Amino acid sequence: MILYEYPCNERVRTFLRVESIFKRLFYFTEGEDSYLHQAAMATLFDLLEVTERSDLRGMILQDLERQRVTLAALREHPEVSATMLEKMLDEINQTSGALATVGRIAHELRSNDWLSSLRGRLVVPGGYSPVDMPSFYGWQMQSVTKRHADLVGWTAYFMPLFNALNLILRILRGAGDVTDEVATEGSFQEMLSGKSFQLLRVWVDSKHEVFPEMSANKYVILVRFARQDMEHRPMTVKATIPFQIARCNVG
Repeated sequence: MILYEYPCNERVRTFLRVESIFKRLFYFTEGEDSYLHQAAMATLFDLLEVTERSDLRGMILQDLERQRVTLAALREHPEVSATMLEKMLDEINQTSGALATVGRIAHELRSNDWLSSLRGRLVVPGGYSPVDMPSFYGWQMQSVTKRHADLVGWTAYFMPLFNALNLILRILRGAGDVTDEVATEGSFQEMLSGKSFQLLRVWVDSKHEVFPEMSANKYVILVRFARQDMEHRPMTVKATIPFQIARCNVG
């Protein structure tokens, strides 16, 4: 099964985008090839860029507080495990506290002259070549252990942000029940009674070779399946497609 996710607001869209950057960073960092570590450096700079252009730290802290208030209100609910609830609230408090004590995200990296000069070469096609950046080539020729240690050390400045973001998305993804549905002639529509969601998650079997195009508001959820034609353009599917969907919302 292939999982597709659709953010129903710009805040969740931003969170998912940043999560994807972290996934790439972790993947490239764990590799051993120097080209993978070069890609890790470029991804590290993507994180610097996104944290400079938006108040991501503030958005995440606000969202954690909203989730904390929502979960705290469940203390009197008879079907909610008090032990699990208190454990989750403690995790939220610890994670938000760790992020709140951090000043400007990764300030140490921005004040590193070598990283700043290397980052400036990213906008130049081929700027990472040994001709333009011999010091970076020299770094790539160091041992895997040394390069990996450097990358882990630089990534550590982003970890309070990652831990908080990961917690938000874990709670949100766990807040939706999965149901089995069928898209007749490739289309599924569900009317809503004014209830809005933050995230849609759709699973579809890879054998169908389709992908969902989704939209949602407080009135309707719409899922249309399509596949790529010979020139990779989206092409509407008119077949019956079974799939699973989770409608996620916290607060």
